[in-house]
Amino acid sequence: MAKYTLEIICILAVVLMAAVFVYQASTGEHEYGGTDGVAADMLSEYDPDYELIEDPSWIPKFEPPSGEIESLLFCLQGVVGAAIVFFAFGYYYAQRNMKNKENKS
Repeated sequence: MAKYTLEIICILAVVLMAAVFVYQASTGEHEYGGTDGVAADMLSEYDPDYELIEDPSWIPKFEPPSGEIESLLFCLQGVVGAAIVFFAFGYYYAQRNMKNKENKS
């Protein structure tokens, strides 16, 4: 059983995330938005006279020309992160296999 512990944990995590997604999708209409918008809405509810002062260091250095390019860059960022994570999984999996082959020899 200990041989497949990591695989079982990964499968359970994927099943759990899929179950949460299906549950959320089937329980009504949900509006997904960024946390910045939620924070601004909550501030305006709490204190309608609150005025947000923009810090110059928070102004974006690069503004994508369109929403499609912004989405593309966001997805590319996710792909690079996933590639790093799965490379690490593959590396450690290969190391484990090499050790098992050495122990059998």
